Amino acid sequence: MKIPATINTYCPKCNKHTPHKVKELRKGTRRTLSFGQQKFLRATKGYTSKKAGQVRKVKQSQKQTLMLECTVCKKRHPKGMPHAKKRIEIKKKE
Repeated sequence: MKIPATINTYCPKCNKHTPHKVKELRKGTRRTLSFGQQKFLRATKGYTSKKAGQVRKVKQSQKQTLMLECTVCKKRHPKGMPHAKKRIEIKKKE
């Protein structure tokens, strides 16, 4: 799916429509000190690499999230895509 590099959309801070720069949001690494991550590491510690009894479904594509940055006030806010897309391509101006 091709998306333009700038989109004119609503900015909640400016309270009006302004041009926004578009960037694809990538998932970061998990915090190792969070309770859920510590619990997971405790369960998978040892010789096994996964918890017993869990069947994992592999999804072919995920819902992508775009990060929009207002060019006026520099506020960033996410915009979710309505459908799951395998690949997002941001068009560059030439």
